[in-house]
Amino acid sequence: MDRLIYTAMSGARESMRAQSVVSHNIANLGTNGYRALQHSMQSHQTPGDGLQSRVNAQGLPTTWDDSQGPAMQTGRELDIAVQGKGWLTVQGPDGNEAYTRAGSLRLTPEGLLETPGGQLVLGNGGPISLPPFEKLEIGGDGTISIVPQGQEVSTIAEVDRFKLVNPPKESLHQVGSSLFQTISGDAAEADPNVKIANGQLEASNVNAAAALVDMIEISRSYEMQIRAMHTAEEASQVAAQLMRLG
Repeated sequence: MDRLIYTAMSGARESMRAQSVVSHNIANLGTNGYRALQHSMQSHQTPGDGLQSRVNAQGLPTTWDDSQGPAMQTGRELDIAVQGKGWLTVQGPDGNEAYTRAGSLRLTPEGLLETPGGQLVLGNGGPISLPPFEKLEIGGDGTISIVPQGQEVSTIAEVDRFKLVNPPKESLHQVGSSLFQTISGDAAEADPNVKIANGQLEASNVNAAAALVDMIEISRSYEMQIRAMHTAEEASQVAAQLMRLG
C-alpha cells in the first residue's frame, strides 16, 4: 500500500501548490499589467533499491503567461500601455533594472516618474525627471515632451524617452506581482520597435472564468488524493489483520 500512498500524497501536495498559484492569480485580477502564473506537474519515479514501482507527482517550475491583457481607456496623460511584446524599464527593489507593464504612472513631489509600486521609471539616462510643465505629451515611441510652466505651446520640447525593452521570455523571472528581472542580472537593451499607447492601461491577463474552473478542478483532485490515502490506510489495516489471523 505504500506505493499508493506515495502517489496520493505527492498528488495532494502538488494540488495544494497549484491551488496556491491559482489563488494568487485570482487575487491579482485587478492588478494592471499582471502576468498569470502557470503551474504544471509530471510523474516522477522515485529512485532507490527495490521494485521500481514508486511513482509520485513532481511539480515543474512555475511559468507565466505572456499574452497581452485587455486595454482599458482612461484618458489620463500619465497612463501608458505597452502595445504587443515589450516592457517598461524601472528601478527594481535591489537597485538594478526591472521590467513591468503596469503603466499607471505618477509624479513624485520632486518631479520623478514612478509606478504604483513606487519604482522609479527609467529613461535614456536613468530615472525620468520632469520639470514643472503646462502640458505633457507621450509619443508612441516613448518620447516625453512638455510645454514648460509659463511658456507658450510653441515651446514644446522633448525632455526624455522611456527605456522600452523586449528581452526573450525565457531570460526573465518574476520578482513581484507585475515586476520582472533578467535571470542573469544584466540590463536588457533598449528596443526601438516597442511601442506604447497613451491614455490607456493594460489590465491583468488572468481569465477569471478559467481561473475559477481551475480552482474547482484542483479542489476535486485534492479530495480524490485524500480519499486514496484513506483507502490505502484501510487496506493496510485489513492486510495486517489477515496476517495476524494467519
